[in-house]
Amino acid sequence: MDFLDLVNKRFSVRKYGSRKVEQEKLQKILEAARLAPTACNYQPFKLIVIESEEGLEKLKKGAKTFDAPLAIIVCSNHSECWKRPSDGKESADIDVSIVTDHMMLQAAELGLGSVWVCNFSADVLMREFNIPNNLEPVNLLILGYPEDAEPNPRHYQRKKIDEFVIKEKF
Repeated sequence: MDFLDLVNKRFSVRKYGSRKVEQEKLQKILEAARLAPTACNYQPFKLIVIESEEGLEKLKKGAKTFDAPLAIIVCSNHSECWKRPSDGKESADIDVSIVTDHMMLQAAELGLGSVWVCNFSADVLMREFNIPNNLEPVNLLILGYPEDAEPNPRHYQRKKIDEFVIKEKF
């Protein structure tokens, strides 16, 4: 599939069937994360894969899961990320965003639906999944087979390129 076709086809899925994601597909998704570029290739992230009923129930204490059979808590490690020398800006959140995007697009290519979730209770996830203090849960990637899922109408509301591209200077 052409990349732009894949990007255009993919949408946030908020309704999943109960069918489990095959381990081969999960491994491809995790490989996409492994290959994602990060600043100076420091790879300052950890992924917590949740697919057991017990784990998904714990996740529901702090986040909406849309009853998907698989979720990944994407955590950044601020002590291992690259920092811009001029002002100390950290790359950790940028890096985990790239990792999440790679996983999300790989899932779409495999016929899976996904939704990127940032609205969750970090302290609940830290406690329920025993996440060490040096890691920060930044987002969740909820995954599974879509069931009667349709794109939100906002999915098609995209700005024109000339509305956000500035050439050379403002």
